Amino acid sequence: MCRNDSTSISDFPAKCHDEMKPNIDSYLKTIPDFPRPGVQFRDISPLLADPDGLCLAVDTLEARVKDLSFDVLCGAESRGFVFAAPIARDLHKGLILIRKKGKLPGKTIEVDYDLEYGSAGLELEEGLIKPGQRVLIVDDLLATGGTAKAMCELVTKAGGVPVSLLVLIELEGLSGREKVAPVPVYSAISYRGK
Repeated sequence: MCRNDSTSISDFPAKCHDEMKPNIDSYLKTIPDFPRPGVQFRDISPLLADPDGLCLAVDTLEARVKDLSFDVLCGAESRGFVFAAPIARDLHKGLILIRKKGKLPGKTIEVDYDLEYGSAGLELEEGLIKPGQRVLIVDDLLATGGTAKAMCELVTKAGGVPVSLLVLIELEGLSGREKVAPVPVYSAISYRGK
């Protein structure tokens, strides 16, 4: 059953885990030198494949924003969808999908941004974010912050107010948090390196 707006997340016990089970880091696999030398790739696939790991991740992310006031969530394609959907359901909030450019029919709002070797675009369906709505943006990873900054710009361009970026993993060594400032960042787990 979906929670209603009068029910706080703190009114519910953790659904899937207890203090004796492993932490999020224990479900992740680190792959050295991928996609290039010096990068430690944090693979979330084992976490998603394990029901306890997935529940732990969702519960932890929900706990990070339990005191945050927001109206709707935006999930980032594609792994952000995985976390945004159960959080939206649990908190009885709507979910708006931020897609890669060219994936949505009809009228869209778009933002282009630079990547390390090129450019990309993000879009969302026009009219889904109402003027002044407070938006929580959800993704799996915050690294250099280019995509996160573009998502904040997209929400603003759509008339919303990005109140926070919620991510499973933050790579602190890449300073992505500074790129999205003043939007606050909440993460379930962070690593100092790349």
